[in-house]
Amino acid sequence: MRALTWHGRRDVRVDTVPDPKIIDPTDVIVRVTSSGICGSDLHLYELLGPYLEPGDILGHEPMGIVEEVGSQVRNLAVGDRVVVPFNVSCGTCWMCSRGLQSQCETTQVTKFGSGGSLFGYTKLYGQIPGGQAEFLRVPFGDTLPIKVPHTAPDQRYLYLSDVLPTAWQGVAYADVPPGGSVAVLGLGPIGDMATRIALHQGAGQVIGVDLVPERLARASERGVTTLEFTGHGEDIGDRIRELTDGRGADAVIEAVGMEAHGAPLAKAAQRFTGLLPDPLGQKLMTNAGIDSMTAFNMAVDAVRRGGTISILGVYGGAVDPVPMLTLFDKQVQLRMGQANVRRWVDDILPLLDDSDPLGVDHFATHTLSLEDGPEAYSTFQAKRDGMVKAILTPDGGRPSPV
Repeated sequence: MRALTWHGRRDVRVDTVPDPKIIDPTDVIVRVTSSGICGSDLHLYELLGPYLEPGDILGHEPMGIVEEVGSQVRNLAVGDRVVVPFNVSCGTCWMCSRGLQSQCETTQVTKFGSGGSLFGYTKLYGQIPGGQAEFLRVPFGDTLPIKVPHTAPDQRYLYLSDVLPTAWQGVAYADVPPGGSVAVLGLGPIGDMATRIALHQGAGQVIGVDLVPERLARASERGVTTLEFTGHGEDIGDRIRELTDGRGADAVIEAVGMEAHGAPLAKAAQRFTGLLPDPLGQKLMTNAGIDSMTAFNMAVDAVRRGGTISILGVYGGAVDPVPMLTLFDKQVQLRMGQANVRRWVDDILPLLDDSDPLGVDHFATHTLSLEDGPEAYSTFQAKRDGMVKAILTPDGGRPSPV
């Protein structure tokens, strides 16, 4: 089969690799019809090389058609249409039964002290082959895949794999009071969707912050108050306070993470770490601070006293400076973590109808062939061509039939 594989920093390629096979009797094989490129994939493209090996198959936002089922699978059949959550979770362990699928005890990567495994995401999370490919082996066939109807295009359901539950959890963790205010830092796919969910759930004021004009315009069209961050010393916190009676936002959703905008030293450290031999790079990444704290510190500044910060952005360092005095003094609540995809599916599915309140049918800005994957990564990383969300399809970029 053809698959998008990692070969080094900013070097992803489409290779011919062996087709996946049934390994455990609870596995299913899915023929992938669509697979998203996530902002988290850019961390692999740019930063997390010490935990990757050449040939690793990328991608954790797939959906498709079941092609083969293991002998013990009872809830799926060949021909079923499924979305595959990015958490590789069993659905039955102590953590999964409590809605914490990202901490699945069956797939935790104890070697690195990490939570549950993820598709297509480094040794830290199990080194499981990803879904930017023609076929994907999916374990736990009776409890992991999400069965969806054949009655709408892929884009109606694809975002159940990551974007929708991640943004939904981010808004839930933000605990925005009815009619209250929430500021979303970063309007990439997750931040953009978080603004939509917050508005849908009744937030009185949603403020979006980004540095890409196309992203700001996209959010503004849906009723978000937008603020442009240029990285040249403007005080976003002051501007948010001006919009919120001088207090700051009731909640801030930080959807940026370890991107290094406005932090040249962090950016240099990230690049240096990626150039080291893997054992040294892994040690530096997990035991030293390599993250830009720009977005986190902005969140701490912009949230009101007694407010909540919900962190969706991915961080990688261990000893980055955290303003504990300010957090304590302002009585700020922090919530964060990988999304528990299955936890939120029942809440989200009723919204995926023809009324499309969250705008999922037209959420993608680009639909491309799997063969165009390397260029898509480059474009997304550089924030060119208005790319906010790209979908790769093995069938040459054509929309999926319904």
